[in-house]
Amino acid sequence: MDVEHPDVEALRLMLLIRRFEETVFDVYRRGIMPGLAHLSIGQEAVAVGTCTTLGDDDYIVSTHRGHGHCLAKGARPDRMMAEILGRSTGYCRGRGGTMHIADMEHANFGATAIVGASFGLGTGIGLACKRLGQGRVVVAFTGDGAMNEGVTGEAMNLAAIWRLPVIFVCENNQYGEYTASTRMTAGSLTARAEAFGVPARQADGMCVREVRKVTREAVEVAREGGGPSFVEFETYRYVGHHAGDQQRYRTKAEIATWRERDPVDRLAQQLVAERVLDQARPETMRAEVADEIDRALQFAMDSPYPEPSEVEELVDD
Repeated sequence: MDVEHPDVEALRLMLLIRRFEETVFDVYRRGIMPGLAHLSIGQEAVAVGTCTTLGDDDYIVSTHRGHGHCLAKGARPDRMMAEILGRSTGYCRGRGGTMHIADMEHANFGATAIVGASFGLGTGIGLACKRLGQGRVVVAFTGDGAMNEGVTGEAMNLAAIWRLPVIFVCENNQYGEYTASTRMTAGSLTARAEAFGVPARQADGMCVREVRKVTREAVEVAREGGGPSFVEFETYRYVGHHAGDQQRYRTKAEIATWRERDPVDRLAQQLVAERVLDQARPETMRAEVADEIDRALQFAMDSPYPEPSEVEELVDD
């Protein structure tokens, strides 16, 4: 069996992200972490299929629901967990928390809690990439709710005019906060991009293979100077807008229907059926990942909080 098959690593990453976020959900409910946790459980295929298509020095800009993007781009779970718990060993020394993690070592400009801001930031980074002429591209993630923000249209307009190497990725998880996208968004999202001359397509965000294929095509166009692309990945978050959300705005039956398309289980079943993995290997991988995340949490719990005397450090005058 070919353990070097690229989908084996994709499965491991999706399992890692799933377990990481389940653990974040647990520490939130136990009152261990400060603030809220915006989880992407169910959306792992978009993060993994997109980020594993990029080169090490290609950039990403994430959102408030960005744990999966960071991990898929190479971030360490222990430093991620430390940041979420506000510890000094985190990526931003405990100052960013769950919604503002940045990891420049892996070309991750970071998450932003400002809805829609990632498209604006991604366009600026794309302009820098074009001017530097180093062949880099940038992926800017956003959600379906953010598509109603003016900055998304402004960003795509500029990216199209300047033919910037930007891939605009919309994770359509069917809800903007607590409201179904069908109730607040008129027309199609791809049509909005096409109105600015940005090639656009819709794809299955619950299938990591399709995500990777579509992203690879867009990356090749951007890297060769062909300008931006827009991709709407249809996906779903099984949990609420944040970890404390009671989800009274949707039914259990709806969630169950989407769970039948679970991206993690889907890939595991495909790899077993194709004899890339034996029947027992996916469960062994789950256990290995669970152990890794347990160690990451322990690392974070053992790490110190920032010293009060450091409060003015890393702040520009």
